[in-house]
Amino acid sequence: MRVFGRGWRGETAPYIAALMAVLLAGPVAAVEPDEVLDDPVLEHRARHISKDLRCLVCRNESIDESNADLARDLRLLVRERLVEGDSNEETVDFIVDRYGEYVLLRPTTGGANWLLWAAGPLMLLLAGGIGFGYLRGRAKAPGNADAVLTNEEQERVRRILED
Repeated sequence: MRVFGRGWRGETAPYIAALMAVLLAGPVAAVEPDEVLDDPVLEHRARHISKDLRCLVCRNESIDESNADLARDLRLLVRERLVEGDSNEETVDFIVDRYGEYVLLRPTTGGANWLLWAAGPLMLLLAGGIGFGYLRGRAKAPGNADAVLTNEEQERVRRILED
């Protein structure tokens, strides 16, 4: 199919290439070459831990994806703890003790956090109960459906409708 002397494929090829690049692009790790550990097993463990820790500057990015200075410091701290011989759990516990539970991308559901996890469904149930009670109360309320207009009111309505 030719349109205005140019081939169909020639016109759309750049758009298709740009679309493919956008669709195939994934998150890029911000780990710098000087941070990478020589031991591939320790580096794999460090990457696994880093994906579950929140960057405290970027808020909703892992420290593995963030370019912030604090994220770099946390990545180095994770690698330092692993080189010292800590397990994955000990490393995460050390960082949580130091920076608080907010540093976890997936907070725990134990302790006082259960209230935060349950707050959404509880508020939904509370709102549903209040709404149901309100509607039931309105249904039982005496209505004014039996009210009849007086002759004066009927005459006034007739005059308004005639205009």
